[in-house]
Amino acid sequence: MASELTVGSRIDHDRYGEGIIGKVGIVSYDVYFARGGKIEISKSNKDYKVFETSESQGENNSMDIEALEKLLIYTLDKYGMLQETIPLGEKWTGGKMILQPANPALQNKEIPIETFFHKIVMIRDRMRVLEQNINSNPRLTDEEKIDIQQYITRVYGSLTTFNVLFKEKGQYFVGESSGK
Repeated sequence: MASELTVGSRIDHDRYGEGIIGKVGIVSYDVYFARGGKIEISKSNKDYKVFETSESQGENNSMDIEALEKLLIYTLDKYGMLQETIPLGEKWTGGKMILQPANPALQNKEIPIETFFHKIVMIRDRMRVLEQNINSNPRLTDEEKIDIQQYITRVYGSLTTFNVLFKEKGQYFVGESSGK
């Protein structure tokens, strides 16, 4: 087994690109990528190459983590990858979503509305990253980018049902307008 990476180590992931280890867990690493934000990667994952390992240990480690946090915030902000805090509408705070099967012999599934809302916001954030990756892809023609963009717009339109969960209208999903 390869030696364990430490906080501050730099990797290049096949899918997410260059990233920095921000936290070392028992079985995984929290890695911050310029394309994709924070992603948890299993230590057994082999889809990355190590650029640089960080040797920082001991009492100076907290200083290194602070410097790393500042660097990550700067980098993610520079590329528009910071996830903003999206407020849930007050009427939903503390609520739960109940999925009730048609068969009365089956049990309901209850999900805290905050958990469901978080997943909806993550879908939106990942759709935005997908959109940026498509628009910056040098191998796609402008026509191909427009074709794919139309599908993304339709996905946003399908998600407008969940706008009722958002506190502010500026956070809503927006699909194709009726004027198009």
